[in-house]
Amino acid sequence: MTAILKKEFNAFFASPIAYLVIGVFLLINGLFLWVFKDDTNILNAGFADLNSFFFLAPWIFLFLIPAITMKSFSDELHSGTIETLQTKPITNWQIVLGKFFAALLLVVVALIPTITYVYTVIQLGNPIGNLDIGSTLGSYIGLLFLAAAYTSIGLYTSTFSKNQIVAFILGVFITFFLFYGFDAIASLFSNSYTIQLLGINEHFKSISRGVIDTRDVIYFISVTIFFLLLTKNQLRNV
Repeated sequence: MTAILKKEFNAFFASPIAYLVIGVFLLINGLFLWVFKDDTNILNAGFADLNSFFFLAPWIFLFLIPAITMKSFSDELHSGTIETLQTKPITNWQIVLGKFFAALLLVVVALIPTITYVYTVIQLGNPIGNLDIGSTLGSYIGLLFLAAAYTSIGLYTSTFSKNQIVAFILGVFITFFLFYGFDAIASLFSNSYTIQLLGINEHFKSISRGVIDTRDVIYFISVTIFFLLLTKNQLRNV
């Protein structure tokens, strides 16, 4: 698994993918948080927090993470190297986990520069340091769980087609439905909280409050493992 992880991670930086993902993620966040004069602009908010960032990030990840994962297996299927890979002394599970952790690590690398946002908001606070650290830390943990779920979904959709664009569209569709779809359905039934709990958004918001609830952790781990298992089973049919 470690060999697959290193190979995939190095491949990201050997091509423009990693630089584009990190650059686009930081550029979009930077524009909305500090430049555009709208409700997400921190300087116009009147109080020091990172709620705008944690609102935007899941939506940006919804497109960026499928873009990272779309070639994971689609490229292998297109070039025929998946058969060669499966003949090596590694299991399908190790292949899946190696690609999963490589993609997730790239997302973590993209998140690291945003720590500067935390420092900036701390300095902007009145008094300086007036920032809810617990909520901020919880939101970052929530983003990691959310990224793990998105990555597992992206890997699964990349096994469906040799065409990376098809894998990307499927990945965006499924992640969008799991993130927001259940909220939309709940609104049709007088905002049924039970239906909302089936979606990613409700559990992400819960963790973002700074309280790490076991139910939220179990939810994210379950979704991630579920799609990784689907990916592993799908490899048997390729």
